[in-house]
Amino acid sequence: MNQARPVTTLFMLMSLDGKISTGDVNERDVDTDFPLINGVSEGLNQYYSLEQETDLFSLNTGKTQAKIGVNTKKDVSKTPVSFIIIDNKPYLTDVGVNYFVKKSKTFFLVTTNKNHPAFQATTSNNLEILYYKNEIDFEDVFHKFKTTYNINAFTIQSGGTLNSVLLRKGLIDQVSIVIAPCLIGGHNTSTLIDGKSLSTVDELSLVKPLVFKSCKALKNSYIHLKYDVQNE
Repeated sequence: MNQARPVTTLFMLMSLDGKISTGDVNERDVDTDFPLINGVSEGLNQYYSLEQETDLFSLNTGKTQAKIGVNTKKDVSKTPVSFIIIDNKPYLTDVGVNYFVKKSKTFFLVTTNKNHPAFQATTSNNLEILYYKNEIDFEDVFHKFKTTYNINAFTIQSGGTLNSVLLRKGLIDQVSIVIAPCLIGGHNTSTLIDGKSLSTVDELSLVKPLVFKSCKALKNSYIHLKYDVQNE
């Protein structure tokens, strides 16, 4: 394992067929929809309980956070968690930025957008912006987390596209997945790992083998799976 960067764990909730959303529009989201589905809602709280046990550094995307409504949240309390948000478009508004400044122990914003509203909040003493001119160099980002900010481990809870980028760059070390007892389907519905499909024999080198760690049967037909990722 590369010790020049933090140890990373992909922690996600998904259906048995690997879907991390309930549809292909912003209105569809497991956090809002699973509580409405009989046979799924009953055990959902177990995922949130496990989430409370994850690392105190959490990586996500502005797109995902905007989808769950952070740009409209004004009442927020401080937590011991430091949030790392990848956001180029940007998806976060000034309200969303202020939300994370208030909520985070330290708020790390990683972006290629020089006009991101986070730059207007640079007087906040717990805001760190990592700016890249053209494309985010995730190897460099993760290296800086370790060497500059002394982050030894963090949890990844991003979308399928970014999960794919990080996985194929060898930047995910562990997988911790809670499987909900349902099948969602949908060709365009996001999965645990999205991104470009493989098409050649040479690209098979991008497939990451896993080493089994544990499987725990939870209540109400939920399952918690853990694997180590073989990156070398």
